[in-house]
Amino acid sequence: MTTSSEKSGVVVAKGLLRFITCGSVDDGKSTLLGRLLYDAGVVPDDQLAALAGDSRRLHADAGDVLDFSLLTDGLDAERQQGITIDVAYRYFHTVRRSFIVADCPGHEQYTRNMATGASNAELAVVLVDARKGLLTQTRRHSFICGLLGIRQVVLAINKMDLVGYDETVYDEIVTQYRELAPELGIEQVHYLPVCALSGDNVGARSSRMPWYRGPSLLELLESIDIAVAGASDFRMPVQWVNRPDHSFRGYAGTICGGRVARGDEIVVQPGFQRARVERVVSPEGDVDAAEIGQAVTLCLDREIDVTRGDVIADALHAAPVADQFTCHLLWMGDVPLMPNRTYWLKVGTRTVNARVMSIKHKVDVNTQAKLATRHLELNEVGYCTLGLDADIAFEPYNVNRTLGGFILVDRENHATVACGMLDFALDRSANVHWQHLDIDKSVRGASKNQRPLCLWFTGLSGAGKSTIANLVERRLHALGFHTYLLDGDNVRHGINKNLGFTPEDRVENIRRIAEVAHLMVDAGLIVLVSAISPYESERRAARELFEPGEFFEVFVDATVEECEARDAKGLYRKARAGLIRNFTGIDAPYERPQAPDIHLVTAGRRAEQMAEQVAERIPAI
Repeated sequence: MTTSSEKSGVVVAKGLLRFITCGSVDDGKSTLLGRLLYDAGVVPDDQLAALAGDSRRLHADAGDVLDFSLLTDGLDAERQQGITIDVAYRYFHTVRRSFIVADCPGHEQYTRNMATGASNAELAVVLVDARKGLLTQTRRHSFICGLLGIRQVVLAINKMDLVGYDETVYDEIVTQYRELAPELGIEQVHYLPVCALSGDNVGARSSRMPWYRGPSLLELLESIDIAVAGASDFRMPVQWVNRPDHSFRGYAGTICGGRVARGDEIVVQPGFQRARVERVVSPEGDVDAAEIGQAVTLCLDREIDVTRGDVIADALHAAPVADQFTCHLLWMGDVPLMPNRTYWLKVGTRTVNARVMSIKHKVDVNTQAKLATRHLELNEVGYCTLGLDADIAFEPYNVNRTLGGFILVDRENHATVACGMLDFALDRSANVHWQHLDIDKSVRGASKNQRPLCLWFTGLSGAGKSTIANLVERRLHALGFHTYLLDGDNVRHGINKNLGFTPEDRVENIRRIAEVAHLMVDAGLIVLVSAISPYESERRAARELFEPGEFFEVFVDATVEECEARDAKGLYRKARAGLIRNFTGIDAPYERPQAPDIHLVTAGRRAEQMAEQVAERIPAI
């Protein structure tokens, strides 16, 4: 571990540096960043004049002292509360280097905002109030930095003026953080004492702390050496197929690992097609080679099937390919993560369906303790197993951020609900394969003289789903069809016996029923499912297991009042009395189908009439 205070020389470094500032509330992050911009000489005169006016208006008793936090606290809510809420990005440059800095929030409830800022950063400036020392928030922010691949930290011990510029206070904090950093995956730490308000050791070295002989913060940022993260072997996710006319076909993307040159043999993953690179085209024209970080278009020596989301890789050292992983997951959704719910996963330029199969444990981001849990709430971190519906080319996040980092997107509202870091592929992903069968679904259906399909009856408890489904099956059986009825209550006596009625268990309940129904359709049967299935997401996931035209959602539409009036099983009465928790329609939601294939409105109609309506659709289907 390197300590900058042990260095007296400054080495000029080139290139863009992306870094974040983070720390506890009121540690002075925004003030430090504003002062840094001021000392770097990048604040225009008109903005300085506006800053002076705002400072006088907000701090009338402070005289002409500038409030540098106003340069970065852009939201009105931040100015009123005196805290950073959103991530404020700033671009600036000096004669030695260019910078993109993200000022991240300190409050625990804005952890997802802090993670957003850290996801593309190469270095973190972590602030500590010299009076308070290391706090819980310091540990939390350092943990997230380490989790998101930031391996270098500058620990800026701020407000040294309030402790009389005491070297022993500084040394004590340094000693404590030296013990903490290795636990959190922080490989290199640079320490310096600062006073952001007066600029001590921010833009220039301070005479008030002669015992500190290291560089100022600006000098350190200008000189620090940041190794480019990424795989050593060539990797390029294909962003788009570039074909402006019939004479040119290329595959465009940004190289996220290694280098590529004309004549190199490549493989297109997750498949096995091989070719050689015929041309490497950069924005400036043809080049002999390109390396990590460059955006290029590759032309190959023969036409092969390449699409957006594929990864072009070194043929001799291809990336691993899998569809099941372990990963760390930072949950960013307002609605808790429920295992086995289907989300979109975006990794590199690829989008696939994914579900969290299990949560091995969640991590207390304040203490790093591993805790048992069945779901993740907003801002919680979990270590999970992840299953995809297709293979992807990947690398562990600590090797390649692009191919190892991903986001999960809610399929209902398209909101980003999680960011994740792939760890390794599960062995079963490579060892379990589909077995070819000579007798398939079409053969089995033909032998029964029917088209296999699934009729999925959904609705509130007591709506009449099971009654109608039972009548439909009787009608189909009388017509000579081969059927099976999967009733939600019945399966809870067997395959779903271990599940309760929590939201997580309801998701898993429907997933299992859908998988069994899928196998029965594959067996050539007409399967009828009667299950409340309250969530639109799970009903959609069930539909996607089947081929087009095989799945028909039947919405048995009855109001809560109608169902409660019937209440043949006495369930609503128990739910109203508080004897049953998480009862759909009472204290648990039911998401109505927006476009069911068959809509049965039960009011004023007999079950036999509705069953006949469904049965009449079967021959046409």
